[in-house]
Amino acid sequence: MVQLTQGIEYFLSGFSLITQKGLKRFVFIPLLINILLFGSSLFFLYDWLIQGFDYLNNLLPSWLSWLEWLMWPIAIMVILFSYSMVFTVITNFIAAPFNGLLSEKVELHLTGQKINDDSLADLLKDVPRMLGREWTKLCYYLPRALGFFILLWILPLVGQILWVMFTCWMYTVQYNDYPFDNHKIHFKQMKDDLKSKQGLSYGFGFAVFVLTSIPIVNLIVMPVAVCGATRLWVDNYRTNYR
Repeated sequence: MVQLTQGIEYFLSGFSLITQKGLKRFVFIPLLINILLFGSSLFFLYDWLIQGFDYLNNLLPSWLSWLEWLMWPIAIMVILFSYSMVFTVITNFIAAPFNGLLSEKVELHLTGQKINDDSLADLLKDVPRMLGREWTKLCYYLPRALGFFILLWILPLVGQILWVMFTCWMYTVQYNDYPFDNHKIHFKQMKDDLKSKQGLSYGFGFAVFVLTSIPIVNLIVMPVAVCGATRLWVDNYRTNYR
């Protein structure tokens, strides 16, 4: 229980870190990417749902029109449990180089020690590796997400509980991977480290999950989570690799 609370606190600490002098300019690009992609995709998703329900209503006889009121909550539930995570994976794939840089600068802010050179050439050199790491996370996520999504329809209650737990875990993997990857730590080793402190991991992931489900607030979750995850890394894992 203590670790769960600490995990939540680490995420929340990201809100203060994004306002720190010297870090704010590195927050801007990930924040802008999140706002543009999340805002536009929500608009198209809502429009798609409206059109889909209109089409379905035209197929249903009038005496079954009440089904629309049943289907809307189901549709919203599915979106909350799946869309936010899928979108986060895609967005972080695009923003990976900037999130990695933000994490690097947060670690410098917290420890006073550089990880890499500050040159543009050094950053560009690392971009293919960062994108490869995002691809590894995507390959890890997709088959498991498909399995849990199928279970969601077969055993709704059990499926929802497991889906939430899996989503919390994936948020932890997604954002804690940035400081681990900055130190060239293998993806499997990173997962093993996170599993060694599951309370901390699930507490952090749960906080991300909750705030990602809140409109407007979810637009700033990505840079906040990167900052919070970097503090979590510094306090709990960094000394293991020095």
